[in-house]
Amino acid sequence: MKAQFRNPNFWLMLAADAALFAVSLSLAFLVRFEFSLPPEYVDQLLGFLPFFVGLKLLTYFSLGLYRGMWRYTSFYEVWRLLQAALLSTMLLLVGIIYLQGLLGFSRAVFLIDCGLTVFLTVGLRIAIRRAFEQGSLGHILGSLFTVRGKAGGRRVLILGAGSAGEQILREMLRNENLGLAPVGFLDDDPAKRGRSVHGVPVLGPVADLAGVAEKARAEEIVIAMPRATGEEMRRVVEACETTRLPFKTLPGMASILDGRVQVSDLREVDFADLLGREQADLETARISGYLTGKVVLVTGCGGSIGSELVRQIVPFGPRLLLLMDAGEYNLYSIQMELHHKRGFTNYATVLGRVQDRALLDRVFAAHRPEVVFHAAAYKHVPLIERNPWQAVDNNVEASRVLMEAAVAHGVRRFVLVSTDKAVRPTNVMGASKRVTELLMQARTGGPTKFMAVRFGNVIGSSGSVIPLFLEQIRNGGPVTVTHPEVTRYFMTIGEAAQLILQAGAMGGDGELFLLKMGTPVRIADMARDLIRLAGKEPDRDIAIIFTGLREGEKLYEELITAGEDVVPTEHGKIMLLRADDTWHGHGSQEAYRAALDAGLDELRAAATAFDACAVKAALARLVPEYAAQEADCVLDAPAAAAKENAA
Repeated sequence: MKAQFRNPNFWLMLAADAALFAVSLSLAFLVRFEFSLPPEYVDQLLGFLPFFVGLKLLTYFSLGLYRGMWRYTSFYEVWRLLQAALLSTMLLLVGIIYLQGLLGFSRAVFLIDCGLTVFLTVGLRIAIRRAFEQGSLGHILGSLFTVRGKAGGRRVLILGAGSAGEQILREMLRNENLGLAPVGFLDDDPAKRGRSVHGVPVLGPVADLAGVAEKARAEEIVIAMPRATGEEMRRVVEACETTRLPFKTLPGMASILDGRVQVSDLREVDFADLLGREQADLETARISGYLTGKVVLVTGCGGSIGSELVRQIVPFGPRLLLLMDAGEYNLYSIQMELHHKRGFTNYATVLGRVQDRALLDRVFAAHRPEVVFHAAAYKHVPLIERNPWQAVDNNVEASRVLMEAAVAHGVRRFVLVSTDKAVRPTNVMGASKRVTELLMQARTGGPTKFMAVRFGNVIGSSGSVIPLFLEQIRNGGPVTVTHPEVTRYFMTIGEAAQLILQAGAMGGDGELFLLKMGTPVRIADMARDLIRLAGKEPDRDIAIIFTGLREGEKLYEELITAGEDVVPTEHGKIMLLRADDTWHGHGSQEAYRAALDAGLDELRAAATAFDACAVKAALARLVPEYAAQEADCVLDAPAAAAKENAA
């Protein structure tokens, strides 16, 4: 009650209703006397006006009509306003009879005033909802006929009394087949406490969840906070875990494309929710300018990043989407998804390796791609460390062949997907990706615009540690972490793909973009979060053991290297890395390109000989900041056998 009196919106509504009640009674007199009010009735109107307004305000307040949030007006609130108008009219009638009788007072005024009161108060609430709502008129009118459901089913507490919570509530009330009975909201906004949404009360802040859940006999919790930050979501999840009740959440607003939510959107909370990455704001007009109606090639289209790029490109309506992947199953999977789930058929599939020069020439000559997204690469650090020649073949040589084909066939825009491991690399994978960046920058100045996008780890990607942790948790542990202090940058696959498309629209020639990765995450903390999300307690139900850093790994990743300067761009989540000229010290770009090609020939010869030490030495000459570990040249048995067979 005290919170309600401290809420300025309460006093605004009270004042607005008082004005409407005064207007209603005045209009009732005017209508009754055909807009020619005799002097004696003017005095009567002025005399009864304070009585009418005061009694109506008291009645509306007593019925709890100032606790609702009118931005969510529905048929339930309309019905309550009608009840309040009828009750106040009856009380006014009884009061006037008691005070002076009806002699000299027109009975028609009561009926007209009652109807006008309903019309004006409902109209005000609908106007408030219309001001807050961005939907269509049909959506607004549909909401007015949303009726409260009957009690029954699993008792649900909803965390978040905002727009998403209101939409979830309406579906629960409307659809009894869901078997869900909302018993209350919890929200940290002090202005919402003590109020109600469609008759369901806001019971307090999220911090009171344990006590409220017990008093309300709740059986389930729904988190309706799609715009929550990672820190906010972490706090909410911890509160949910103390209740030991099942809980589900809505995906972020980026995943709810039309901005509307429903019960079917609910899912289990995952680590991406705790990460709390904000939705990326895309300049769709700029992206459409280089994708719509164009022939677009995506290499590695069946991988985690490549497939998401394909999904994000499709809505922009390319004339033809070329899907290239060396993995038969990956290529088939993304093809079937496009064809059957998305109804997109303007694609052509290319099963083959990017480093196959003859195949590339054939594909480019036949389809004339205008935009290339190069996402194909080997990314698993320890595996590549033990098989460094594969990094040369699949990362370096494939990129070199693809860039040369792009230039030869007049591709307009080439976007290279890079990694934060290319910064001061301590492993072969990172060094190989840094070489691809150098290759890209060495080919600037022609009709093909080259650019690269560098970012950190992606949640759910094929190389992500999260699937391994989840599998270990399902098996009862232990969860293996390399080092207590190891940290990594993380972002979601969807966000990474969106920002790659955005960077592609912004890029000039030879530019290297950096995606803002936020705060690095300690892997040990991530493991504990995942264990808790599985309903277990870290170090009690599931053990965490530290195994030591693997080959080529370092404690933390960096996003910029020596000689690079971060420059902000017009997009808040994308920065431009302004690097020293790659040919600095070689006199010209042509001289640098010749030196780079010579180094690449040496690198390829070492890879062909399966000589790990020679590969790493050649990489170190190409990437001076690369620090190979001393023990890295020891070959394992399969590699040694391969070397002998090659000899």
